[in-house]
Amino acid sequence: MLISLHPDNPQVRNLKIIAECLNDGGVIIYPTDTVYGLGCDITHNKAIGRIAKIKNIDVKKAQFSFVCADLSHLSDYTRSVSNPIFRLLKQALPGPYTFILEANKAVPKLLKTKRDTVGIRVPDHIVTQMILAEMSHPIISTSLPNDEDEEVGYYTDAELIDEKFGQLVDLVVDSGPGGIRTSTIIDCSRGTPELIRAGLGEYKNLLGISE
Repeated sequence: MLISLHPDNPQVRNLKIIAECLNDGGVIIYPTDTVYGLGCDITHNKAIGRIAKIKNIDVKKAQFSFVCADLSHLSDYTRSVSNPIFRLLKQALPGPYTFILEANKAVPKLLKTKRDTVGIRVPDHIVTQMILAEMSHPIISTSLPNDEDEEVGYYTDAELIDEKFGQLVDLVVDSGPGGIRTSTIIDCSRGTPELIRAGLGEYKNLLGISE
């Protein structure tokens, strides 16, 4: 099912339909400040398993992120962070970044990596934020499957995304063209921030890297 949301003023009725789908254990494809992503409610293991199956990957290797409305959820799922790391998070978020942090005991075992870490995302995107506002929990999220020999056009067009993946998910949320660059990943789990993947988010000034 393809459902439309105005990019600047999302319809409340449709937002509630999307949130109800997620709360009931559904899987959606939705826009973020980077690429369209696959998402579900963090508490539904079957939905998480569906996403891993869509990507044809083991859950432990799926590189899920916890997509949150703001940093108020940080202590719910991560161990305490140092003041410098917290300042870094506040400087960068909301924005196109994924920060890898130490997971705490509240993170379901299904979602923990071997290193016992978790990726945290706070997208700077009106539609994503308004979906999250309707939710009781963060959204587990990952990028869409991508064949190396395939053009990335379907990442940007929700109708093409629906044609390709619609039968595998419960909803495809269309709020206009998506991006083609993924988030910048920064690992803060060892205390010193380390760039893992350069993406849309600028990182040199953020991490004090000189040219």
